Amino acid sequence: MSEPNILPSPTQRVASRVWRQDGAAVAGGRTVPAETAIAFDFDGASYAVMMATPADFEDFAVGFSLTEGVIESAEEIEELSVVPVPDGVVIRMSLAAARRDAVWERRRHLAGPVGCGLCGIESLSQAVRRVPAVADGGLVVSAASLAQAMRSLPPLQRLNRETRAIHAAAFWQPGSAVGLVREDVGRHNALDKLVGAVARGGLAASHGALLLTSRISVEMVQKSAMAGAPIVIAVSAPTALAIRVADEAGITLAGIARDDGFEIFTHPDRIRLEPLEDVA
Repeated sequence: MSEPNILPSPTQRVASRVWRQDGAAVAGGRTVPAETAIAFDFDGASYAVMMATPADFEDFAVGFSLTEGVIESAEEIEELSVVPVPDGVVIRMSLAAARRDAVWERRRHLAGPVGCGLCGIESLSQAVRRVPAVADGGLVVSAASLAQAMRSLPPLQRLNRETRAIHAAAFWQPGSAVGLVREDVGRHNALDKLVGAVARGGLAASHGALLLTSRISVEMVQKSAMAGAPIVIAVSAPTALAIRVADEAGITLAGIARDDGFEIFTHPDRIRLEPLEDVA
């Protein structure tokens, strides 16, 4: 439990007992990621509670609000404060008047373990919610440059280098290096934090690709669609439902990204397979 008025650290150092197959056992230590209860409060009403890595709170607040459809733009959050409390952190937001009624209509409480992106929903239809189709802005990238962007991601994962237990989501635009990386013990949280960072930075997700270190479940595709991302690529495989939703949303979905390439599952026309320069 953290002390009031002090934001918790995203990592902690803990003692361990190290055993190896040669029979040796010695005292050791390891840096592990922290998990903290983070509550989202809109205009005095609790909306959701998520277990997450205590870092990038403002990005998390904006990104979660966007991908959950609470707001349509970051400007609709008029005030935002991060308040440490004995049992976690409360993120308090005041919304523009036009959005407040919509929040009350959609208000739900989630208790969100890091491995679950759908906890607390009230009906089966919410689990497979329809998402808007991404805008076709003519973005085309070369397969070689997209693969290189994925290969550049591990050195940028500071928390994962320390703990070996953290997911990452990154934003890459053709012709440039990977610009934004956000990390969290929960893959959904990492993506929300990234979406918030993109929005707060005045960038447009439609101008680049989302790079993920996790598997591609349907919730990840839904959040990417809400952010307006036309290309999503991950190191792991997508589920069948994720592929279907990506296809319906017009998202180019790629997975199994390895050093020797990747697989494209939907809307392949945005990726040039020959090693040509990117076309924006």
